[in-house]
Amino acid sequence: MQSLPPIRIKTITDGHKIAGLEKPNHPLISLVDVSQFKNHTEVNSVIFDFYVISIKRGCDNLIYGQQKYDFDEGLMAFMSPGQILRGEAGGTPPNLRGWMLFIHPDFLWNSSLASKIKKYDFFNYAANEALFLSEKEEVIINGIIENIRQEYNSNIDTFSQEIIISYIETLLNYAQRFYNRQFITRKKTNHQILEQLENILNRYFEDEEMISKGLPTVQYVSDQLNLSASYLRGLLTSLTGLSTQQHIHEKLISKAKERLSTTELSVSEIAYELGFEHPQSFSKLFKTKTLLSPLEFRESFN
Repeated sequence: MQSLPPIRIKTITDGHKIAGLEKPNHPLISLVDVSQFKNHTEVNSVIFDFYVISIKRGCDNLIYGQQKYDFDEGLMAFMSPGQILRGEAGGTPPNLRGWMLFIHPDFLWNSSLASKIKKYDFFNYAANEALFLSEKEEVIINGIIENIRQEYNSNIDTFSQEIIISYIETLLNYAQRFYNRQFITRKKTNHQILEQLENILNRYFEDEEMISKGLPTVQYVSDQLNLSASYLRGLLTSLTGLSTQQHIHEKLISKAKERLSTTELSVSEIAYELGFEHPQSFSKLFKTKTLLSPLEFRESFN
């Protein structure tokens, strides 16, 4: 049976309608109890034109991107406009619980969060990169959500938007803190990723066909690790202080030093061998990283 194409939900009001909920109190923001969702078996994938933040439990049939999303452990997820959320046939699970916060970009207009929200990388993470909250962390997050709920359900006045936006920013800052904690505490998994990264880069730079490939990209490395580029950058920066691109450069410089000190290849030949189209670009990067030109580095061994 062929799956139906995703439904694009342009407004929060339309989102409420599809979920079988009453009209939202505000057209640009809504906080909903997911246990109130009505079954809609004909809708199995949606694309939101607004931000979605959620904590859900009791659901193991939602798919975000290409990954199955198991909500039984009470994970926190973030979606930016344009991302797809898919579910399998069967409608809304009977034991689904939690909340979803819908935020239309227009709600943030003319606020500092309007541009700042794009800097929170976790809006671009994949499903298997969701935030695992401890009980204490979940209490903190739900406390902020309760403040938003009270403001949302009260009489809307000129201060409401500013107050709610301040709560949203606090929520995102806590999520950033908790993600940093997750990068550190999941040591075994993360150290395995570091080891896999090292192996991927070693294989790449030892590949005889590398010249035709060019330099390894951040996206290539991320795809090899089955992680989003944003999540990998955050994880590596937290653990090592270096971004994915910097790790690629570190490995590249290491290989360049090896060739400069153990072979008689010219700088141009080494540059092409490492995937550079122009030797000048290689020499510039090498000097930036080592404070020596490739020839100066080679001469230091003679």
